[in-house]
Order: sequence, then C-alpha cells, then structure tokens
Amino acid sequence: MSPLVAGVDEVGRGCLFGPVVAAAVILPDASLPLLLKAGLTDSKKLTALDRERLDQQIRFVALTWAVGSASVVEIDRINILQASLLAMARAIAQLEPQPAHCLIDGNQRVPELPMPQTTIIKGDRDSPMIAAASIVAKVWRDQLLTQLALEYPGYDLAANKGYGTRKHRAAIARQGLTPLHRRSFKPCQLDLLQPLAGSEDGSK
Repeated sequence: MSPLVAGVDEVGRGCLFGPVVAAAVILPDASLPLLLKAGLTDSKKLTALDRERLDQQIRFVALTWAVGSASVVEIDRINILQASLLAMARAIAQLEPQPAHCLIDGNQRVPELPMPQTTIIKGDRDSPMIAAASIVAKVWRDQLLTQLALEYPGYDLAANKGYGTRKHRAAIARQGLTPLHRRSFKPCQLDLLQPLAGSEDGSK
C-alpha cells in the first residue's frame, strides 16, 4: 500500500465576510481516474451544480476528509494569510488516518505540520488531490454562507458568498458592518469605502 497523501486547499481568502475555510482530502489511487472522468478540476472552473455533484462523489470515495476554518476574529488578529494556513492545519489535524505527506495549494508552507509537505502553485489546477480539496472546501463554505444570509439579510450573501461585489459593498455603506465582516479589510473600513466597482462574481 502506497503512503497516504492528502490534498489541501482553502477558500474564502478574498472575502469581506465570514471565515476562511480549508479542506484536506485523501483519495484512493483507484478513484482518481473515475473522478477525473466525472469532471474533477479546480473548483473555480466548475458550476455550483457540478461542484455539489463532485463534492458528494469525493466524500463518498475518500479514505478520509475534513474541513477546518479560521474565524473572522482570527483573520483580523493574525492576518488572512496566517488564518488561511491555520485553517489548513486544522483540517489536516482532523484526518484519520493521518497522511504521510500533504500537498498544499500555493507557495506557503503550513507551519509546524508533523509530516512532510509540498507546496504547489496552482495546485488546484494541476493536482487532482488538491482539486478535490478545493471542491469540498468551496461547497462547505458556500452552504455556510447560504445559511448565514438568512441571519444577516440585505448583504446579498446567498449570491456573493461574502465576496466584495457591488451589491455587498453598497450594503456595507448603507447598513454598516455585521460581527462577521472582516474589519481589517479596507472595503470594511467605512471611511475608506471606495466607489462601487469590481466583479459581481465570487471567486477563490
């Protein structure tokens, strides 16, 4: 049996609202051809329906998978990069069994991991294991934001998933901040709120 390798990715790093979320996934080698045939790729290249379909398939065949997050309070205290790495570490720590090696999306190593790791720039595009983690993280966070949209109406969160779209930024200017807005991000500093520009679409 080959050593267990986990793919690890995060989502929500560029959002104005809500936690940053990471997923860690270990897939059996035999499942990769089937998942690739089903459309496994970077979560940003998939429709919401395709992500949800693949998320179910990934979690069904995975040897183990886990989700970790870092809160808005942690993001504002230690910065978004460190919070993203913390979310990744929390996801990896929950895997059972633990992997022998981790593939980390991006160019930043996760501090103090107990196992070897390899960083891969654009790993969600080039590594099926990281792509699987990107899908699990994205679907989990999107579902969370859809629930939070009911608690915090008026910010269009069900559509923008916390990203800084025009409607979201207009709502911040009109309604103010919620406890789950990232106050360390400039668009959430009301005196610096810029003219409403930018994409209407949420991305990673």
